[in-house]
Amino acid sequence: MKRLKRVVFPVLALAVLAWLAIAVASTGSQAQQAKVAAPDWALNGTVIEACSCQMFCPCYFSTKPAPGDSGMHEMAGGHYCRFNIVYKINKGHYGATDLAGAKVWIAGDLGDDFGDGQAEWAEVTFDPAVTKPQRDGIAAILTGQVYPLKWKAFTVGQDAPIEWNGGKDRAVAKLDGGKAGEVVLVHNPTAMSAEPSVIKNVKYFGAPRNDGFILMPNEVQAYRRGDNKFESKGTNGFMLTLDINSKDAK
Repeated sequence: MKRLKRVVFPVLALAVLAWLAIAVASTGSQAQQAKVAAPDWALNGTVIEACSCQMFCPCYFSTKPAPGDSGMHEMAGGHYCRFNIVYKINKGHYGATDLAGAKVWIAGDLGDDFGDGQAEWAEVTFDPAVTKPQRDGIAAILTGQVYPLKWKAFTVGQDAPIEWNGGKDRAVAKLDGGKAGEVVLVHNPTAMSAEPSVIKNVKYFGAPRNDGFILMPNEVQAYRRGDNKFESKGTNGFMLTLDINSKDAK
């Protein structure tokens, strides 16, 4: 029996070690597969953006929009930041999908305080030229990284043509020819020269890099679809180019 024990226990030990080696190799393989499965991505895009806050929107310095008694939010009935963000993607990819040239319109309401990560509502509209793979990649980047918020209501609107024309003196974006949405920004009237007024070293939501907020108050910013229609004039507006990639992802 003693001799048998000497043989059995080493055999069992070797079996256990072999099982552990297989388990570790399997775990490492799964981790490697997960790493490979996560696509490499990057996005560089310019936004024409406007909202119902006064110039310059306090949302970029805190989590609270301009108060209702500022006169800017009377149409919202309280502390709200109703916005239009219109993207033109300059360059980027999501895995093998090229994102360059895609245009997307985001309208919504940040609510009275998004410090808890929650906002009121948002609706995304894609230009008809944006392909399904591009939409999937853009959605993953914007909702997961650039705007890491939880929305009480989040919808995707029916496709509509998006006109996007940026400039230092004037920037115009229209959704379905202006019938569904419109943003018109003009050169800062308090600027000391024809050069744009730019605020730098201010973070834009979850994007780690941007070239500065080009301040341009709006002549009008409106969303004209569904039950959440809104419009404001003479309120906040700017252009900004942001940059983010998968190495920045949290």
